[in-house]
Amino acid sequence: MPKGKKSEPFDPRNLKPEEVLKFEIATELGLDEKVIKGGWRCLSAKESGRIGGLITKRKRELKNDALEKKEEV
Repeated sequence: MPKGKKSEPFDPRNLKPEEVLKFEIATELGLDEKVIKGGWRCLSAKESGRIGGLITKRKRELKNDALEKKEEV
């Protein structure tokens, strides 16, 4: 049986924990309205890749900040 696209409606008020940062970055890039209207699957590969890259960058920064604070203590 082929797997089809899920047609789950997107609700920005009811986000999973892993989607909070993802939606924040989409908002910063001006893609929030597009995601709200069509869900995550409506984004192009370029847009999704940009969001993924920024998520990775942000997580790395948060990790480095936490390590720096830990070393100060």
